[in-house]
Amino acid sequence: MRPDQRANHAPRTLVIHPHYTTHALGSVLVELGHTKVIVTVTMEDRVPPFCRGTNAGWMTAEYAMLPGATHQRNPRDSSKGRPSGRSSEIQRLIGRALRPTLDLSVLGERTVMIDCDVIQADGGTRTASITGAMAALHLAFGKWELAGSNRRSPIRDWVAAISVGIVDGECRCDLCYDEDAKASVDMNVVMNEAGHLIELQGTAESSPFSETELGHMIGMARASILPMIHRIKQLPL
Repeated sequence: MRPDQRANHAPRTLVIHPHYTTHALGSVLVELGHTKVIVTVTMEDRVPPFCRGTNAGWMTAEYAMLPGATHQRNPRDSSKGRPSGRSSEIQRLIGRALRPTLDLSVLGERTVMIDCDVIQADGGTRTASITGAMAALHLAFGKWELAGSNRRSPIRDWVAAISVGIVDGECRCDLCYDEDAKASVDMNVVMNEAGHLIELQGTAESSPFSETELGHMIGMARASILPMIHRIKQLPL
């Protein structure tokens, strides 16, 4: 039996609060069960050196878990002088997951910054960050498009993400922390609206898994991700 009594195929309730902050171009508070992440999108009129002269933009992401997000205080990365290995890995994942959704040539030489700040963690913080980032990008580019007569949204695809895994011999969708901590297989799935995979991160933590189990987990992820994308597309601009 799962800690919150969900069926194995059922994700936690997704709640997206749009326009959560005042100053960002786009922002959301995304809740996935007890996991809560604030995602903001801003834009700068500059690009990294490798983009200069291309008349195309860039997108990058930063991720942080705030000190009070877990049971024990989590020191800020700034206090250590650099992002932790975990933070660096997750922000690269967010960038890789979202960059293919945009036609960067539409931006001109501008950089889109995605900031994901976990304020409460109960498993799935990276997948909630990706889903929240897609929602915040939708809101940001809706506002950006309305602000200029010759602008159009660079979004050309839609993505969301969910965790899956094997716990106590059962394939389960959207693991909370207690499940993730004892999972024999842990996997994060990023998928687009067509049901195609963007990224698949899967690890046998304590025992290997079969192709049949892999297919089952991907199927559960797809069944959860597609309604999440539909929810994002319906957010009011």
